[in-house]
Amino acid sequence: MEPSLVLPMMEMIRAWSGVSVPNAAARHGLADHLALIAELEALRGSMVFEDEPSGFEAALRDCQEPAR
Repeated sequence: MEPSLVLPMMEMIRAWSGVSVPNAAARHGLADHLALIAELEALRGSMVFEDEPSGFEAALRDCQEPAR
């Protein structure tokens, strides 16, 4: 059974971009969005670049091109 989110998503895509879902494979892909959203929500708070902002600034400096 198709999730209830699919039809509203199809309408939002059509309203936003003027593009209709082209085929059954695309519609099936929209149905997979609920699982993808749930997986991303489960990762919330566990993905960080660095614990210290200074580490990010140091990484930017290390990648900076040398001055001429």
